[in-house]
Amino acid sequence: MGAISLQNVTKSYDGVTAVNAVSLNVREGAILGLLGPNGAGKTSTIRMVMNILIPDEGSIQVFGDPVSDDTRRLTGYLPEERGLYPRMDVRSVIVFLAALRGLSEAEARKRADEWLGRLELSDWAGKKVRDLSKGMQQKVQFIAAVLHKPRLMILDEPFSGLDPVNAATIKDIMLEMRDQGSTIVLSTHLMEQVERLCDSICLINKGHNILDGDLRAIKKSYGKNTVRIEFTGSDGFLAHPAIASVNRFGSGAEAKLKPAADAQEILKAAVQSFRTA
Repeated sequence: MGAISLQNVTKSYDGVTAVNAVSLNVREGAILGLLGPNGAGKTSTIRMVMNILIPDEGSIQVFGDPVSDDTRRLTGYLPEERGLYPRMDVRSVIVFLAALRGLSEAEARKRADEWLGRLELSDWAGKKVRDLSKGMQQKVQFIAAVLHKPRLMILDEPFSGLDPVNAATIKDIMLEMRDQGSTIVLSTHLMEQVERLCDSICLINKGHNILDGDLRAIKKSYGKNTVRIEFTGSDGFLAHPAIASVNRFGSGAEAKLKPAADAQEILKAAVQSFRTA
């Protein structure tokens, strides 16, 4: 049984189709990376899985049951927009949100203090949420999403506002929870995080599911015609006729090769370029 199953799910707003006949299966105990540009339909898909929105067509199941308030209680949800109460103090808002998930006040306070300590927020437990930085608020919202030990976690841009150290901490916690049996859906624009975290991916564009499956298998099938090069200095060798397109990043570039091109040609051109520079 999969953790999430979508079958031909469609959702429209005022005649505009945001999600168009999307079918997807998420394996239990794995991390799925949900990818796509802004407006692709990711958030609408997430909200339908959470039973916040109702699909116009198709069906959604969570752990084998149709989505409902009951399946939502099994889920920890971190929305992209912060959903905290700014005038409440940090501990109180965490305890309140945990109570909505069925935890007793005593257990919620115990877990809240443990998590606040782990994410280095203990000194801020009595402060108002509005007094925290964006990164701190993101950590509080993450705690609220995982405090009740959900079987399914849906995290929409969980690294937003976090510095590299805190992002690494959240990453480690996600992997720990996956290893303990939780299923995680990660919606993000950060490809580096997807490669480090995810077991599978689903790429959505203009409401359509255009690619999904095991990440390793996808990388293997698409990696044969791609060369990733890290370098400093001139990038003139990237004008090589064997290269179809180039995606530049901070420390180098990723070059997509033309059909039947040999990657060794690009590497030789790069070496020659730096020898003559």
